[in-house]
Amino acid sequence: MRHLLHMASYSSQTNMHARNLAIVWAPNLLRSKDIEATGFNGTAAFMEVRVQSIVVEFILTHVEQLFGDAPLRSTSRPGRGEHK
Repeated sequence: MRHLLHMASYSSQTNMHARNLAIVWAPNLLRSKDIEATGFNGTAAFMEVRVQSIVVEFILTHVEQLFGDAPLRSTSRPGRGEHK
């Protein structure tokens, strides 16, 4: 989310503000197996994506309140020949 928020900071150049980023990323971030399984299409699928994008936009506009100032965790893995 912090990365998407960082991307939104360039919206004056890219026109990808929080709402546009939410529309693009929501279906991947909040993937619904129910929709995929039932094969929703048309209005039902549109409404689901709309709800997903509203949720992602809310999260993006409230990143600091939701996640605080905590740094992102590093998930680095040992390289070749290194052991934990």
